[in-house]
Formats: sequence, C-alpha cells, structure tokens
Amino acid sequence: MRYAYYTLTFLVVLMLSVMGFRGMRSTLPPLEVFPDMDRQAHYKPQAGSKFFADGRTDRPTPAGTVPRGRSETGEADPAFLRADDAHYLGKNADGSFVTGFPIAVSETLVKRGQDRFMIYCAPCHGAVGDGNGITKQYGMVATPTFHDDRLRQMAVGELYQTITNGKNTMQSYGDKLVPDDRWAVVAYVRALQRAQHGSINDVPLEQRGELK
Repeated sequence: MRYAYYTLTFLVVLMLSVMGFRGMRSTLPPLEVFPDMDRQAHYKPQAGSKFFADGRTDRPTPAGTVPRGRSETGEADPAFLRADDAHYLGKNADGSFVTGFPIAVSETLVKRGQDRFMIYCAPCHGAVGDGNGITKQYGMVATPTFHDDRLRQMAVGELYQTITNGKNTMQSYGDKLVPDDRWAVVAYVRALQRAQHGSINDVPLEQRGELK
C-alpha cells in the first residue's frame, strides 16, 4: 500500500511539473525526440569547403550537361520557354490577337481538333457549333453559336485565348488542352463555320457530282 502512495505522489508531482511549465517562455530550443532532419548542416553560397579538393562548395557542371530550356548547341528552346507569343498566347508583339494560324493547318490537325472538340466543346456548343449542346437541356441557355457573325469575324488568336483562359461562365481549358490542341480546336471551329455558310461555289467542279 505504501508503494501505491509513493506512485500516486510521483504522478501528481510529475503532472504538476509538466502543467506548470505550459505557456512559459524559454530561450532554449524545444526538445525534439524525432527531428526528422528539419535542420541540416548546409553550405552558404560560394563558401569554402575542406571536403572537396578544389576547396569550393559550388560544384562545377558535369561535362555534357544540357541546361533545361536549351538545345545541345546552347540555343534557347522556344518550345520549352514558350517564347513565341503568337503560338503560345495567340497574340502579336504589340498585344493584338493574331489573325492567322501560327502553326501549319492540315487535315490531320483539323481531325485532331474535331476529336478534342467533341470531348470538351460539344457538350455545351453542340456537335455543329450551334450552341445546342446537351447542357442546354439542363438549363444552360447562354451558350453562343459559333455561326454568329461576331464569332465568325473574331480573330483566331482571341478564340485561342478563350480556350486557354475561359470567358464569362466558360471555364479555362488550358489545363486540359496543350497549345497545339487548342489551335486544332480553333481550326475545327473555323471548318464548322465555313461548312455552315458554304455554298455550291465552294465545291470544286469535279466533286459537285458527288453531292446529293
């Protein structure tokens, strides 16, 4: 029984000691049982070191290393740096939107644009770009048609920017479509616009007989 009292007294003293120091300021660093490498020895920039034979902490670049964003010849890589504003921003040097495509437009590009359009754009804008997508049946009535004169005359760079950053209630698709895919979608939108307002005169003579 005596040991039980001793144990109880020890626990009370221990508890009072711990609780009594709570909230008190100390100039000593806190006790850390598991520091988890929070504080590690490190060199200051351009400091000396006795560990390396040349006495420097800064280590030279290994031979043959190619910096990120540069080619093997040392020239800047525009694709990595995205230094081409027309390609990656849809804008000219003066800040205006480009009116021509900064990449080559081909059948492959347009088909790629059709594929991306059907995934990301058609639910709202409709398969033919008339604004009658499936979302309209669920209350989204503000989706514009691409066949409106305002959008038909809009610079391709502005269409690209809209895909990149979004506009009004349209969210950004910059995180879903890489730059070339955005241009592919713009190319397909232009194809839809051309098809909607095309006439028999746009069809080559040798192919008109195939029309029904």
